[in-house]
Amino acid sequence: MSENRKTKLSSISRAATLEQIGEFWDTHSLDDHWGETREADFTVRALQRRRITVDPILYQELEAEANIRGVVPETLANLWLAEKLHASK
Repeated sequence: MSENRKTKLSSISRAATLEQIGEFWDTHSLDDHWGETREADFTVRALQRRRITVDPILYQELEAEANIRGVVPETLANLWLAEKLHASK
């Protein structure tokens, strides 16, 4: 949680790990703790995404296969595209 790897408790949940924080917020509402929050300033560095169109029937098949594998269709499509591109080199 902290940059220097020292144990630091979350300010609201008092949790020491990301898993514990997740468990806390699975059973608590931010609405009940709003007064304990503070403003945060941070920068998000995300890669720009590109979109491609997929035939609707092909997307249905992709979606069905992704559901079987327990991932979202975009993840499965990216995995398959990466495999195909790496195999062709």
